[in-house]
Amino acid sequence: MKIIVIQPQSGVPKYKQIVSSIEMAIAENRIAKGDQLPSVNKVCLEFGISRDTVLWAYEELKKRGIVFAIPGKGYYIKSTEFSFEQRFFVLFDELNAFKEDLYVSFLEAIENKAQVDIYFHHFNEVWFRKLINESNGFYTKYIIMPTHLKGAAQAIKVLPDNDVYILDQTHAELNQYPAIYQNFSQDMYQSLKEALSLLRKFHKLVLLYPGFKEPYGMVVGFEQFATEFSFPFEVISHFGPGEKIEKGTVYVIPNDRHLVQVLEQAQTQNLTIAQDYGIISYNDTPLKKVVANGITTISTDFEFMGKCLADMVLNNKKKSLQNPCRLLIRNSI
Repeated sequence: MKIIVIQPQSGVPKYKQIVSSIEMAIAENRIAKGDQLPSVNKVCLEFGISRDTVLWAYEELKKRGIVFAIPGKGYYIKSTEFSFEQRFFVLFDELNAFKEDLYVSFLEAIENKAQVDIYFHHFNEVWFRKLINESNGFYTKYIIMPTHLKGAAQAIKVLPDNDVYILDQTHAELNQYPAIYQNFSQDMYQSLKEALSLLRKFHKLVLLYPGFKEPYGMVVGFEQFATEFSFPFEVISHFGPGEKIEKGTVYVIPNDRHLVQVLEQAQTQNLTIAQDYGIISYNDTPLKKVVANGITTISTDFEFMGKCLADMVLNNKKKSLQNPCRLLIRNSI
């Protein structure tokens, strides 16, 4: 049973990794009061580090009253009664306005009860795996936003099962972990259904779905609604320069770049929003309240998600919760 774990490629100083490893081992009852720590020489040989690095770590633990030394014999656990600082590893896909709201809400709810380190994988599976591997063993909780990365479930398996929480998107391979998530297919379907009376004045629905970042559940919910209520529909991957807006069409737009392109093209064609065409955007922002006299949005409650996540990790709650979503009807349909 390893007491000390050091990740050579980690940006965390090695002496801090030693301190964290021993604190974690105590918190998890893998070592007890009176147990001897690995000798300085053993740690040096195992990890190829200097004696000064190991001594620095052990002396730090002595200052905290966790370890004591017996000359000529080694270092021993003096006390397991110490204020163990919780450390949370948070892995987001990217930082945008919505994720920032989530993160700020989470930090406010944590109220400085834990150290929070945030990282971003940018939808890159190799980077996702690397960040998880390097964090393993140095945190009390691991909060992972796996998006739709194919290798996410396998990569997460290296982490302690009991300390992992899934955020924003989940699926069958991740069902063993507690989560707070969006149900994209249900949210899309229910929101469009709520807007049904307004959508009836249009003759076609188009979903602009690039598919790189956006969850496929959006497509499922969109197609289910359009089929059930007999709307002609289309799913397209891009809306580039020169693309024409079809009169009588409502565009459902998850990506804000595409939102701008559609609005610009409407100006070029002298089209009036909510009369000649409609827009439903995904994820609300203050700007969408005023752009084009108000853009209708489908949006999950990111602030609630952050608060709920904080409650789960601080109180070690093991459950899966679907985050609430709402349709905000404005003048774009």
